[in-house]
Amino acid sequence: MRGHLLRRLPSALLVLFVSSVLIFGILRLVPGDPATSLAGPDAGPETVAAIREQLGLNESLPAQYAHWIGGLASGDLGPSYAIGGRTADLIGDGLGATVELTLAALLFVAVLGTAFGVLGATARRGWVRAAVRVATTGALSVPPFVTGVLLVLLFAVLLGVLPAGGRVPLLTAPDLAVQYLVLPALCLALPSAAVVGRYLQDGIERSLAEDYVRTATAAGVRPRRLLWRHVLPNAAPPVVTLLGMQTGHLLGGAVLVEAIFAWPGLGRLAEQALTRRDYPVVQDLLLLLVTVFVLVQLLTDLVHAWLDPRIRWE
Repeated sequence: MRGHLLRRLPSALLVLFVSSVLIFGILRLVPGDPATSLAGPDAGPETVAAIREQLGLNESLPAQYAHWIGGLASGDLGPSYAIGGRTADLIGDGLGATVELTLAALLFVAVLGTAFGVLGATARRGWVRAAVRVATTGALSVPPFVTGVLLVLLFAVLLGVLPAGGRVPLLTAPDLAVQYLVLPALCLALPSAAVVGRYLQDGIERSLAEDYVRTATAAGVRPRRLLWRHVLPNAAPPVVTLLGMQTGHLLGGAVLVEAIFAWPGLGRLAEQALTRRDYPVVQDLLLLLVTVFVLVQLLTDLVHAWLDPRIRWE
């Protein structure tokens, strides 16, 4: 396992380096000048020049990039241009909320995806398979902002059993926090759960067609035992990889879902920073998301290699 990890590290580091260069360069291509925005419409050229010098925007692009990477390496993310405060504090305040939302959504993806896959592949009644197919198709085709509005109308307005938005810290009041967490996590998880469910359904159907399944069935092995002890473990490794890839989609989709449900996470911070052209906050947020995605992929590769020893030998 250690050798498998060491073989993956160079490519992961290369992805992080290329991503940092792209993030830094693309943000500098965005129209507008942060110094001009901070100075205001009535500021003179001297004021704008002073702000640019104070923020280090008068330096060359390679010098700005080196200063940014050096700050990241030392743990100093620098101040926020427009929002105010230290960038590390702003990200730290929203990181917990976004991680909480993403982990809850990932739990929904695992549970619903497994249910969709198992029922879609093994249900004997045709209407059950049809219902699973309709559910996964709807989850994939309906955009999250529509799903979010429908969930709010159903559970918050009509039934009145869940709050429409906001957040309560999980450690402060767990029972109340779960109520605020259910709707945004479910909205975020539905598309990924449909993808995982369909992928798992295909894997189960392929495994059920293998010779060992027919042999075990002829030997009298119970279908439920055969499914959970043999078929699912054989279909699981590719799904684990897919689940790791879906984690990146969950992090990206959290931006929109947080706006719908007024969830105070990194999505709202990214929206504020982009609107105000706050370079330090935006580039640190984007690189953080890429880093998390790369780490998840490394962890997914290790789990895949653990489930399927052939991967380690390759």
